[in-house]
Amino acid sequence: MRKILVIEDEQPFREAVLELLEVEGFQAIGAENGQIGVRLAQENLPDLVLCDIQMPDIDGYSVLRELRQNSLTATLPFIFLTARGGRDELRQGMNLGADDYLIKPCTSAQLLNAIATRLNKQEALKQQAQTQLDDLRNNITVALPHELHTPLNGILGLSQVLIDEYQGIERGEILEIAKDIYLSAERLYQLTQKFLLYAELELIATNPARLQELQKDVTPCSKAAIASAAMQVVEQAGRQTDLQLDLEELSVWMAEFRLKKVVEELVDNACKFSLAGTPIRLSTTHGMTTQNQQAVVLSVSDQGRGIPSEEIANLGGYMQFERKIYEQQGAGLGLAIAKRLVELHQGELAIESILGKQTTVRVVLPLEKLNP
Repeated sequence: MRKILVIEDEQPFREAVLELLEVEGFQAIGAENGQIGVRLAQENLPDLVLCDIQMPDIDGYSVLRELRQNSLTATLPFIFLTARGGRDELRQGMNLGADDYLIKPCTSAQLLNAIATRLNKQEALKQQAQTQLDDLRNNITVALPHELHTPLNGILGLSQVLIDEYQGIERGEILEIAKDIYLSAERLYQLTQKFLLYAELELIATNPARLQELQKDVTPCSKAAIASAAMQVVEQAGRQTDLQLDLEELSVWMAEFRLKKVVEELVDNACKFSLAGTPIRLSTTHGMTTQNQQAVVLSVSDQGRGIPSEEIANLGGYMQFERKIYEQQGAGLGLAIAKRLVELHQGELAIESILGKQTTVRVVLPLEKLNP
């Protein structure tokens, strides 16, 4: 049975709504003020909250703000009930994360339709999340064992050669074996660092204090940092001549080492998914966010095999694009790390791809100082 919490200080209206909901088969919970409503929401974790705006102790906006700041109640569907339907009230509620807005008095049909719409949407989101979780499990099953076993097997196998045949191996051969062991260990180290970084970013996303700390840093002159990060990647891939830079000297609201990490992952992805001898273009310029804010736009383009649109839509950690078709090193975390870093800085990452021709990854970061 679905639970619905009704936070309403007007007793007649609250009781009428509770009765309607019970008749319709819901478990209805009533709260006569905002303070009690917040407590009941945290204790009962309802499937949906109906909340009045104008209340004597704490208003509906404060209720919504408190619920959104608590990880247990942050995603609860929330519908405002109000006798006032002005544009300012509507905008304020939606900016805080309200899902809908009903003007009192409303009919039973209007109320039930709004509830059904929000519950159906929430169910669709849950199903989507479950699908993504299943995909994550499958990708971990495919990618993680392979990525861990390959360097470990190299380290163990080559070390065993040294142990078993050390008396008969020439000095030059020992050096070559040692280099191969080092390369395998470095690959394993890089993989471990990516897993740890991705996990850390997910934890930061749920911690307001750490998120605010993350967002306070700025790279005032980004051109040199971006160029050096890109050059390091292409040098390791042996593709120095493929890199084409078109960089403006822009200030970026991101710590320099994090900005470099974003660039490294995007350029590394371009190297992996395109052939040597084809260009990799990296540019920065002024632009706009989808909210019409002044922004820095960083783009990385390659002329590789492209990415299917459905895989772009499902971009996440531990997923390699078309792994079943192509074999390449990596656990599929590079783009996911870049995307998460950009999102945590209130930016946007978008991928445009034409199969068999090219891929462009575009990062948009606000120029203005981030909101606390």
